[in-house]
Amino acid sequence: MKNIIFIAPHAAGKGTISEMIENRFNLPHISIGDLLRDEIAHMTKLGLEVKDIMARGDFVPDEVIAKLLKKRLSSKDVKKGYILDGYPGNLSQAKDYDKLLEELSFDMGKVIYLNIDKETALKRTMSRVICPKCGATYNTSTPDLSPVREGICDNCDSKLVVRSDDNEETFKVRFDNYMKETYPLIEYYKNKNNLIEIDASKSPNEIFEEIKKVIK
Repeated sequence: MKNIIFIAPHAAGKGTISEMIENRFNLPHISIGDLLRDEIAHMTKLGLEVKDIMARGDFVPDEVIAKLLKKRLSSKDVKKGYILDGYPGNLSQAKDYDKLLEELSFDMGKVIYLNIDKETALKRTMSRVICPKCGATYNTSTPDLSPVREGICDNCDSKLVVRSDDNEETFKVRFDNYMKETYPLIEYYKNKNNLIEIDASKSPNEIFEEIKKVIK
């Protein structure tokens, strides 16, 4: 079973790299952000609550995320492995995840830490655009990630937009929360001897080549 956890601050490239791994190794990409946005899209009670929390740049309560994740990991497509993006985000979640793995008889797998400085992450955040129709993500500050036609989705020709939470104020809150809550996970997984650190300021292709070596 090939399980991969990504730990990184906002805009480190978790989603892009996860998609590359998913396509190359046929592993489902489980994004906590996508799970939460799906709740928002369906206008559930939980989704409306989550929408307000995400707009402020705050963390969604652990019990909410754990419930969504357990449901997703109970699906058949994860039996051979998966890519977990955006979870765990703090030590409490890491311990919850350990318990969940034990319940499901899943391996821990590898934890990949995408290390990026605040200035680079902010630049990427302010340059990110998405397709509201198919969900494709682009970044105009990175040639490899820019759309072929400016402002137009390569996949469905829809007009690209900026996510409402991609602004400097929200970014700073998220990054500071990361430094306070998420960074201690680095030591936690180092002690478990399954942490691999990669410089996320490199290009997506360079990062992917390093991760392929880990998977193989």
